[in-house]
Amino acid sequence: MEKIEGSILSAIPMNAMALTLTRSTIRMQHSHTWGVDKSNSVHDLIICLTGSARYEVEGETIDMAPGRAMLLPANTWFSGHSTSMEAYTGIAQHFTLDLFGRLDLIAQMNLKHAVTLARWEMMEPLTRYYHDNAPPYSTTLLQHHLFMFLLIEFIEQAHIGWKEQSVGNVNNPDALSFSVMVAASQIAADPLGEEIVERTINSAPYNPDYFKREFRKRVGWTPDKFQEFKRMERAMGLMAGGCTVKRAAELSGYTDAYYFSRMFKRYIGISPQGYQQSEKRSREGAFPRGEEDGQLIYPLTR
Repeated sequence: MEKIEGSILSAIPMNAMALTLTRSTIRMQHSHTWGVDKSNSVHDLIICLTGSARYEVEGETIDMAPGRAMLLPANTWFSGHSTSMEAYTGIAQHFTLDLFGRLDLIAQMNLKHAVTLARWEMMEPLTRYYHDNAPPYSTTLLQHHLFMFLLIEFIEQAHIGWKEQSVGNVNNPDALSFSVMVAASQIAADPLGEEIVERTINSAPYNPDYFKREFRKRVGWTPDKFQEFKRMERAMGLMAGGCTVKRAAELSGYTDAYYFSRMFKRYIGISPQGYQQSEKRSREGAFPRGEEDGQLIYPLTR
């Protein structure tokens, strides 16, 4: 594997996000005469299973077909109609996604309105299961978890960038936390970028030295060390997938394998070769380092 993409949401703590399904799932079953012209007060993610339809959203024409997913942001007027004789089916889920209990996370992103889901061969059965098993008048815990997976899959493909950080008074702790989250997400998404740390620090609406200190308080590393740790995570994934230490070093941005090995041990607490051996024992069912839950625990240097 030559490339590992960083997740847009990988730097956001799970307890910082709150997903709410605001109504039961709409199990779309539209005939060729179907049409709509409205807006919703909350976000709406639509995924097509069969048939086709055409929408107009903020001056953009969007054609929906199997495997296509579309996000209709809250309070956005849209119109649509069926474009096939075959029934236009799929799911439409109304939701909110809040950060720190008060910020609309979707509203902080620049997103494409629609994408073709890249892993449709995996996503189709999940979407169909979500469609077929949704209760008509309620939401369930299983729905919640499945929808979060579908939503993240959409966001990973639709994400263009973060909007200018203008969530209010910069003295607001939530605004500062959001800025740190954006910076961490940008670094995590591009850990090999030579200027990524400098760009993210300079784009934050705070004094750079102050922002670096606050970043360290919230993330646990300085921005530079956080980038290096994300490179180490990349290397861990590559080695777990069978890469040699030298190749993993190269693909993680290190031309000197010896230097890479020293830094790996500093961050992870074990040599690259030792990590590979631990991974092998773990796959064979052993509990590495005596951990009863089978999870590797490394002394991360912060």
